[in-house]
Amino acid sequence: MTERQKMLSGELYCAADEELSSAHARAISLCERLNCGTLSEEERQNTVRELLGKCGKTVHIGRGFWCDYGCNIEVGENFFTNYGVVILDVCKVKIGNNCLIAPQAGIYTAAHPLERNVRTSGLEYGKPITIGNDCWIGGHASILPGVTLGDNVVVGAGAVVTKSFPSNVVIAGNPAKIIKHL
Repeated sequence: MTERQKMLSGELYCAADEELSSAHARAISLCERLNCGTLSEEERQNTVRELLGKCGKTVHIGRGFWCDYGCNIEVGENFFTNYGVVILDVCKVKIGNNCLIAPQAGIYTAAHPLERNVRTSGLEYGKPITIGNDCWIGGHASILPGVTLGDNVVVGAGAVVTKSFPSNVVIAGNPAKIIKHL
C-alpha cells in the first residue's frame, strides 16, 4: 500500500511521504489563496471547488480556513464556516446539507500513537468523521477522530466531541454529552 492508501484506511502512515507532502503543499497554497482577502466571490468559489473533494452549489468558507489536504473533505449544499475553522482531513470528512460551523471550530481526523517510540518515529494515523444534515457546530468546538454525528445535532461552544451521537440532540461539555433532545 502507498502511504496515502494507508492514511485513508486508518493505518499508521508517514506524513513525510513525497506524494502526501506534495498534496499537503497544494492544499496550503489553496488555503492561502482563500485567506488572502483579495479574491472576487467567483474566484473564492472556484478556489473552494478546487480545494475540496466534493461540495454543494452554495458553499461559504470564511477567512482563516486551514486543512491538510482538502480533497478528503466532502460538504453538502448550504455549507457555511465562519472565521478560523480548521479541518484536518487525513481521513474522509463528510458533512451534510445545511451545516454551519462557528468561528475557531476544529474537525480533526488526525491522531498520533500513544506509544512514545511509535509516536516519535513520525508515524501517525487517522479516523474518518461524518456529520449529518442540518448540524450546527459551535465556536471553539472540537470534533475528534472517528466521530459520527447524526442529523440535526447542535454542538455547544467549546465542546470536545470524543464519541458519536445520534440525531436530534444538543451536546456540550468536555467530554461532550447530551444536554437536550430536539
